[in-house]
Amino acid sequence: MIEAVIFDMDGTLIDSEPMWKDAEKEVFSSLGVNVSDELALQSATMTTIEAATFWFNQSPWHGPSIEQVAQAVVTRVAELITHRGKALEGVHSTLKLLKDNQIKIGLATNAPAQLIPIVLDTLDISHYFSDCRSSDDELAGKPDPAIYLTAAQGLDVCPSRCLAIEDSSTGILAAKAAKMRTLAVPHKGEYEHQKFDLSDFKLRSLTDFNLSYLV
Repeated sequence: MIEAVIFDMDGTLIDSEPMWKDAEKEVFSSLGVNVSDELALQSATMTTIEAATFWFNQSPWHGPSIEQVAQAVVTRVAELITHRGKALEGVHSTLKLLKDNQIKIGLATNAPAQLIPIVLDTLDISHYFSDCRSSDDELAGKPDPAIYLTAAQGLDVCPSRCLAIEDSSTGILAAKAAKMRTLAVPHKGEYEHQKFDLSDFKLRSLTDFNLSYLV
């Protein structure tokens, strides 16, 4: 029986990926980087520092450090989330269902730690979460399993008794490497992609979630 559910954040709880895309395009373009959609897909699941390093390697800039540029992206994303952030379909009902059934709830995200309270407060869901973890706390982000192992430890639940809910194959790989059960909620257009075959379960939306996935 599953005792805890650990959620990814970007693309799982909130449709923030367009905001990340907009922020990265604004910041990197201002430094003279040609931010193509094709290359942006490659950086979409990276940590902020990894993404900034990726774009620097594509087109080195002069002046601000990679760390400063990464922080500029995060600051812009925070502004966009505050003004445009909305919970994805089924998020509120799923969290309430889990809480009502005494299932522990955690968060494990590749996003910077400073964005976690901004997202949870904007969506009015912070009261559901017992433990929140960011890749800031780890040596490597997803697909490395470290963040999921840390999240399970923070919830005081064995990883094998945790269900990870993810929108990306990178996150699914991380959770599977941590020996967790996984539920993928892919973006529209990616539902049939074979990269999600690794996941134990797959849904089109969290509106379809029920307690059978915890048995």
